[in-house]
Amino acid sequence: MNVLIAEDDFALYADLLRAAEPGLQLHAGREVEHLLAIAGQCPVWLGEPDLLAQLLRNGCKPDWAQSTWAGITPLLAADLPHDYRLSRAVGIFGQVMAEYVLGYILAHERQLLSRVASQGEKRWDNRLPSSLEGKRVLIVGSGDIGQSVAGFLAPFGVELHGITRESRPQEPFEQVHSLDALAEQAGWADYLVNLLPDTPATRDVYDAALFARMSPSALFINAGRGVAVVDADLVAALEAGQLAGAVIDVCREEPLPTWHPFWTAPNLLLTGHSSAPTLPSAMARLFIDNLRRFHAAEPLRGTVDFKRGY
Repeated sequence: MNVLIAEDDFALYADLLRAAEPGLQLHAGREVEHLLAIAGQCPVWLGEPDLLAQLLRNGCKPDWAQSTWAGITPLLAADLPHDYRLSRAVGIFGQVMAEYVLGYILAHERQLLSRVASQGEKRWDNRLPSSLEGKRVLIVGSGDIGQSVAGFLAPFGVELHGITRESRPQEPFEQVHSLDALAEQAGWADYLVNLLPDTPATRDVYDAALFARMSPSALFINAGRGVAVVDADLVAALEAGQLAGAVIDVCREEPLPTWHPFWTAPNLLLTGHSSAPTLPSAMARLFIDNLRRFHAAEPLRGTVDFKRGY
């Protein structure tokens, strides 16, 4: 089986895949010209959606492509073919995302950043922190990753609500609501964590009206997609004290331009799209599992529905 690897860490992926499946014929690279020369020989692709999209745009097409990202937005473009099997990275981001969310929730609860500032000013800061016990956490996007995040938070004694396409019972959430309930639930939350994918239904959902519903003591964390947030509305809400702060990992344009108001917005922390990196070892295990499913004509983990957008 000829497999194309289109990844920054293509050498590491090649070593991992050869160790797991010695019979694979691997063709790897990062430069589009090189990849185009070999893509036609490879019915299976593994790589970053932005690179795979360039190959598709130049007339190449696989039987199956495995994305190394959870998001596959570049591959949904209307000018690209959608008549091949595509799977996104699933089941490998739960712990790293949970560590990110938990880290910044605890930092907020323990006033970590303001204590660093106090130390810089040589000012003794003996404010007493509160506890996570009993705090209300709303996870918007309670799928595979959101459920893992909730599982890590549950032992801290928080109340957990989720938002997904349709309301349903789901552990460890006490309640899971549909997206229609987002505004109401935003007012309930002490912590609102956005993990939504990029779809037409999830763009611009965090706007002035929604931020106005939030508690002035609430923290907003966006580790889903930048297009979910109306940037100017978030900045205005922070300036007006409508919420206590925001931790922003993803933006509409990345890297964020120097003129963007997020750089200077009060109580806004930028984390540079670092929340849930793809660990090559975990990605290689997922790919090998899906490769065996592909050979056996079985359903792939993370199969993308092009019409739905994920």
